[in-house]
Amino acid sequence: MQRLYAPRQRRQLFFPRRQRGLEKDRHFGYNKGKENHVLRRLFGDLEKMREQLKVHQERAVLVGALLKADRKRNANQDDVLGELTALAESAGAVVVDRFIQRMSRIHAATYIGSGKAAQLADKVKAGAADTVIFDNDLSPGQIRELEKIVGVKVLDRSELILDIFATRAQTKQAKLQVELAQLEYTYPRLTRMWSHLDTVTGAAGGAGGAGAVGAIGTRGTGEKQLEIDRRLVSKRITDLKRDLADIDKRKMREIDGRREVYKISIVGYTNAGKSTLMNALTDAGVYVEDKLFATLDTRTRKWQPAPGVEALISDTVGFVSKLPHHLVASFKATLEETVNADLLLHVVDASSPHAFEQIKSVQTVLKELGCERKDMLVLLNKCDRIANRAVLESAQTVFPDAISVSAKTGLNLEMLAQRIAQKVRGGYVRVRITASAADGKLQSYLRTVGQGLQEEYLDGSVRIEATLGKNQIAQLGRVSACQIEYL
Repeated sequence: MQRLYAPRQRRQLFFPRRQRGLEKDRHFGYNKGKENHVLRRLFGDLEKMREQLKVHQERAVLVGALLKADRKRNANQDDVLGELTALAESAGAVVVDRFIQRMSRIHAATYIGSGKAAQLADKVKAGAADTVIFDNDLSPGQIRELEKIVGVKVLDRSELILDIFATRAQTKQAKLQVELAQLEYTYPRLTRMWSHLDTVTGAAGGAGGAGAVGAIGTRGTGEKQLEIDRRLVSKRITDLKRDLADIDKRKMREIDGRREVYKISIVGYTNAGKSTLMNALTDAGVYVEDKLFATLDTRTRKWQPAPGVEALISDTVGFVSKLPHHLVASFKATLEETVNADLLLHVVDASSPHAFEQIKSVQTVLKELGCERKDMLVLLNKCDRIANRAVLESAQTVFPDAISVSAKTGLNLEMLAQRIAQKVRGGYVRVRITASAADGKLQSYLRTVGQGLQEEYLDGSVRIEATLGKNQIAQLGRVSACQIEYL
């Protein structure tokens, strides 16, 4: 009988046993010594491959340019470039040197002046650096002139932050937001970025000449590559804004659906411990790592700070000083949680020597969002790591209602929950509620959230006196139809 299928082939290993140089021993099977030798050689080859595949870490020289207004505030080099160092390391760079320039005015061509630019070039050469990163925003012309002098790539602060955001984006929304911010940053800089942008597409090299470019019917004055690239970038920006507008509409519908629920938004400087606090309060499983902008996506979870008290708590993207404006605009949908929150939990890294500067930076961004007058509770986080207690005491003096907590160890988180529960309730009032005796849902709700209950059953109805929070009284109408009297 003819077979209708081919016989199954025996599955072979990655490479046959004999090719591995193993010899069969009559009594003990295969020779283990030779096998180990082959395995060591195999793993050695893998290690060499790993070395070849390692990502090259760029060596960077950091530059801080200080005007007169900044000199008193930034008295030493660590204060000037401490944050830029953290940003550069978060982007994967190795900082090999730092360069500080104190000046009275900005030089139009090179920002720091041609003489200092030449000194910067010497530092770049001495440190074998690949990149120069400025702690200031530079114009396209300044970047071009500086790259001519130093001979390596030059980045400004905004471009560095955008690069970090691009590596951290995980969701579709975050990726679209980052791409939009990058294109809006790139669009006005197209003129200075590539030399090929001055070439002409479709231009003729002469009537019938050998230098004619393009097919018949397409020759003429032509279009510069710069114009083509600008049109492509502009179209992509329009498409991204349209896609993000659809996401914004869905986001706003979600927020509108939470209108009746008390909303809490965790805000603060990047790497202040916001995600750690979110996990400690709700077990949300938010990604946590000791680096800047570890998370970009907003997570919202239901939280019960006390029995019968419910709220929605959201973790937002961290802030940083001199945050690019187009980045704030691109992340409008993400920051919408902050705009619509009833309470802001401002998490401060109390162990940082720059805690007050970070607080000021967060307040600046909140002011840009129109949230400076919202109800806010300051949390002095990482108080278990504070070396200088004077910083903590100063912060408590400036913010007398602040709570010292440690999101990592759980210190004072119960106190935080009690304080928030009071805010969710909105202050206590004594009320008398009359409802049907058969309304078990209302009675269960009042026994859960009320204090000092006194119940009196009448003919077919029940009268309950209780102490409730003002916000909880507003929720009674959604629980059941009842009569409310204030005592």
